[in-house]
Amino acid sequence: MYSWKSHFVVLADYQHWANDVLFNSLDHLQPEVIGSDQGLYFKSIHHTVDHLLLVSQVWLARMRGEHLEANYREINHPDFRELKQLLRRETRKLQTWLDEQPEAFFEAEMSFAGSDGKPRGMWVREALTHVFTHYAHHRGQISAVITRLGGPCPEMDFVYYRREMDKLLSEVK
Repeated sequence: MYSWKSHFVVLADYQHWANDVLFNSLDHLQPEVIGSDQGLYFKSIHHTVDHLLLVSQVWLARMRGEHLEANYREINHPDFRELKQLLRRETRKLQTWLDEQPEAFFEAEMSFAGSDGKPRGMWVREALTHVFTHYAHHRGQISAVITRLGGPCPEMDFVYYRREMDKLLSEVK
């Protein structure tokens, strides 16, 4: 049965998968490139991935009714290998947490303090759509840098994820 819950749990799994595809392409680049200015909004690939982790943590806290102070201007996790593992764990944590929520949660409105400290409100499904499209936005930027630098183009489209999941399911059967 289709529901907002099942939709967002699958999208959380897709985020994890797409991050891994991105990381596999990044592994083909020289390590010093990861931290250098590549013309991204957050300058480096490292800072952009760090931003993805921080955004995920901030929005999970907001959905839980908590507040997390965030400094987007600096890199919070200087070890890139550790950062990749933290983002992997955070994405699974979000997926697990979403799976534990009742169906009604996905139909609810949430209130939170914005980055500017002002009170905000948003539907949960809109907040999740924002988080997941935000991931795709920044992964796309990083992907462009990878290919510009001669690395392999990461094929992160949702349709590739579905094909891989369908293949895995058929192998299990």
